[in-house]
Amino acid sequence: MHENTINLPDLEATRRLGIALGRRLFPGAVVALIGQLGAGKTHLSRAIAEGLEVPDTRVVTSPTFVLMQHYHGRLPIYHFDAYRLPTSQAFADLGVNEQLDGDGVCLIEWADRVTDNLPADHLRLTLEVVGPIQRRALLQATGPRHAVLLNLDE
Repeated sequence: MHENTINLPDLEATRRLGIALGRRLFPGAVVALIGQLGAGKTHLSRAIAEGLEVPDTRVVTSPTFVLMQHYHGRLPIYHFDAYRLPTSQAFADLGVNEQLDGDGVCLIEWADRVTDNLPADHLRLTLEVVGPIQRRALLQATGPRHAVLLNLDE
């Protein structure tokens, strides 16, 4: 597994990371977002959508109660939230394989709850709270397709 750690001193740094990531995402990309409540997973998802050229990123909200949101950008974006799901089987029962194997981008918040459903090759992005507005992002590519996403400053 390849990995990269990025210190995010404020919300703007998190936004820049998301935009840079969104610009580099490709058809079939899967981003597994992990972090405690309030770590910034939805803020990061909104910035990724901005990088994927979603015209109005205000539409990007936490899909906690609807479980999946669909946005239109440079690529289709499927934004999932596994927080309220009782099992990873419940996630599979949503029919997610169509999106995970499709030509869009999948953003999965609380992905650590549904690891059984993730493809072998994906980007695992863990946000760690290190201060009131400071975060640390650990990016881990589990395969070669997503390894190209680790050097976001190129």
